[in-house]
Amino acid sequence: MPLAIASIVILSLVNYLGVKPGSRVLNVFVILKVAALGLLIGSALFAAGHHAWFSESRVATHATGSTIVAFGAAMVPILFTYGGWQNANYVGEEIENPRRNLPLALVAGTIVVVLVYLTVNVVFLRAMGLNGLAATSAPAADAARRMFGAWGDIFISSAIAISTFGFLDLAILAPTRVYYAMAADRLFIPALATLHPRFRTPSLAIVVQSTWSCILALTGSYEQLTNYVVFADWIFFGLTVSTVLTFRRSLPLARRPSDAFRAPGYPIVQILFVLIAAGVVMSVVAAAPGAAAKGAMLIAIGIPVYYWYARHRG
Repeated sequence: MPLAIASIVILSLVNYLGVKPGSRVLNVFVILKVAALGLLIGSALFAAGHHAWFSESRVATHATGSTIVAFGAAMVPILFTYGGWQNANYVGEEIENPRRNLPLALVAGTIVVVLVYLTVNVVFLRAMGLNGLAATSAPAADAARRMFGAWGDIFISSAIAISTFGFLDLAILAPTRVYYAMAADRLFIPALATLHPRFRTPSLAIVVQSTWSCILALTGSYEQLTNYVVFADWIFFGLTVSTVLTFRRSLPLARRPSDAFRAPGYPIVQILFVLIAAGVVMSVVAAAPGAAAKGAMLIAIGIPVYYWYARHRG
């Protein structure tokens, strides 16, 4: 816990001192993380693998209600690891040519992450086999240990630490811009709309977020906090995508410029996404009702705050 709080404080200070220091730290850790994954994938080609990794199978069992709930619960940390793509939208105002570069960054980044993660999972499967992979709670460390010995465990633990530190920097850099934008639109605490006179960063927003993050770190376990995040994230992911359906009715394409961005796959892709988001939220409710209830309470607290500032906006 002290290490987690120290990391939050240090990275908050880095981002307080300017957007360039924060973004440079992020870039360094992203490069280190990708390099570590690339080294793991490349080395795995020459390491000894499980003798029946490609052909091993398990006995199929009939799916029950508890199996479905367990599957949904297992998806929660997986979806969390795939998260982060939404943060690009938070800094859209600071992106050059956002009409072109923002969709490109979202699509290209998501494809790269999917390819890397799938390849890493093939490495884990090759190292331990299907049954070995199903039996472990730490697949990365166990796979690296089986392929490369003790140093492999150290390597993968270091890579996980690098990845965590880099994502924490992103979680401090991007969301604070949301608080700043809400306050600038007079929908949140006005003081959060101020920029530091020297560093030009939303300094107070960074201080408030880091303080709240430290409080959460002291009051919940990693699993509890992950459930809070995924529960809240996927509620708003679903609501955000549903606005595409609303805007197509209220602002049809005929009333838009000819070069306006059009969401691909409309409306099938958007409806499927909303349904999947609802399924994720219900999985958290079924698997961890206590965490879902606390997450719902935190969201509910924000509703009267929003309407109070909206009413006094003028």
